[in-house]
Amino acid sequence: MKLTDVIQKCHLFSGVTDEDLVLLVEICRLREHPRADILFEQGETATGFYVVAAGKVKIYKLSPDGKERILHIIQPGNTFADAAIFADGCYPAFAETLEKSSLIFFPKADFLNLLHQHSQISINMIGGLARFLRQFTTQIEDLTFRDVPARLARYLSDLGGDQQVNLVLPISKSQLASNLGTVSETLSRTFRKLSDEGIIQVQGKNIEILDVDRLLDLADSYKEL
Repeated sequence: MKLTDVIQKCHLFSGVTDEDLVLLVEICRLREHPRADILFEQGETATGFYVVAAGKVKIYKLSPDGKERILHIIQPGNTFADAAIFADGCYPAFAETLEKSSLIFFPKADFLNLLHQHSQISINMIGGLARFLRQFTTQIEDLTFRDVPARLARYLSDLGGDQQVNLVLPISKSQLASNLGTVSETLSRTFRKLSDEGIIQVQGKNIEILDVDRLLDLADSYKEL
């Protein structure tokens, strides 16, 4: 695995120069993690941030009664915990690998020193954080204004992209339920509802989109308040 290739494909570092890539590789570390490895806990002092080179990582919080609420599933080529090296310097949630994963770790002190010396990297990072904030805002909007069928339709349409009709869920259905802010039973009923209406066909983790237009219309719908 070539670290420069992974870093260059990461949206946070899009547009950096070859010289910047060399400097970034000098301070980062490639780490291998087994499945279900807890990388950090909520409230823990942030020591750095990560880029997923291979595998998947879930970011989640725990409710007072111990129930897990998944905030994000981090796919290869994306960063997580980057915002935590600023502000109060604490991780705002838990992070755990969903499968065996290769992660690139950037130590906080070394990275901040690099930002002071190379302003272009700082500019790119601000752009990446802005995109993350927009994603988080969209998630809050979905939970507030869209019902579960609309949230599921939005998720499937985003997962498919460019009219792709044969999808494979990258996470388990229980994890997807948590990610959509619902429970497994409700998600199962929603899958059946969309299947009965001829919008999708479901076989395990394999999803076939039968009616793309109706799926997109459902994804854009809002619940009555």
